[in-house]
Amino acid sequence: MNFIALILYLSSMQNSGVVMRIKGLLFLLVIISQIPFAFRTGAAEPIPVVTTLPVLKDLVEAVGGSHVQVSALISGFESEHTYTPKPSDLFSIQNAAILFKIGLGLETWVNPLIENAGRSDLLIIISSEDVPLIQGKDLHADDIEHHAEGNPHIWLDPSNVRIMVQHIKNSLIRIDPTHESDYVENAAQYRHQLETLETDLLEKVKGLTDKRIITHHPAWPYFAARFGFVIKGNILTQVGSEPSAKKMASLIQLIKKENIQVIVSEPQLNQKIPMILAEETGVHIVSLSPISGAISGTDRYLDLIRYNVETLVAALEKPN
Repeated sequence: MNFIALILYLSSMQNSGVVMRIKGLLFLLVIISQIPFAFRTGAAEPIPVVTTLPVLKDLVEAVGGSHVQVSALISGFESEHTYTPKPSDLFSIQNAAILFKIGLGLETWVNPLIENAGRSDLLIIISSEDVPLIQGKDLHADDIEHHAEGNPHIWLDPSNVRIMVQHIKNSLIRIDPTHESDYVENAAQYRHQLETLETDLLEKVKGLTDKRIITHHPAWPYFAARFGFVIKGNILTQVGSEPSAKKMASLIQLIKKENIQVIVSEPQLNQKIPMILAEETGVHIVSLSPISGAISGTDRYLDLIRYNVETLVAALEKPN
């Protein structure tokens, strides 16, 4: 006889004190039996997290481990500047407990999604906070993206990522203090991996005699500063625009005059312009990505940075 049938049977009996107590106890057991098992055992569901970039997704997964379930709005094949949101992106934000973004005016496309989600309780983490920024005054005057706060591509320097990992750890502890020790341990392990990778890659770059490059757009100043590459110019001053004929002529003249050997192109951007420059000057084109996932084998941040450095080193080592 199940609980409900037993209660009905007891209801037909005389309402003595004992019967009433038994009925109350059985009714409580019925209620408890309807509560999800995970709640009753104290087993928590993974924290739903949404990130703007796949790089952030990887970092949150590294720190959060099995305690988080993370989705990224960008897959890696779209430009971080000009991404067009999908209806499913709004759903992801509505169901998230935390949203991580870079900030610095990079993901302006995410702001309307956040406003329309109607989630006043959503924890939004700006991962660029406390990161030392490269300002416009530190770049070529005609090669500045229009981000008044500073260049937003902070993650391309592993030293900055160590700061970002700290923000991720602190925010996960804030929302889930039960697993603080796991987050602390995971963050420490990941910072160690970053330091080991950075040391290894700096050693690979050290032997280069020529570290000068032309880049597709101003995504690379942090990367160049960390590993010692020298950016002589950018094809685009802002994603979404095309270089003028005057700018193209100036780049061709610069490449020929200074005998620059390598252009860094990006798979998220139009390849036509780098190819024109290569045809005119004989410069090598190497495809690097500022975002993980666009190039095979770069889904993880550590793999992305290793690929970018090693591929660029190999291109710069080629004979003229």
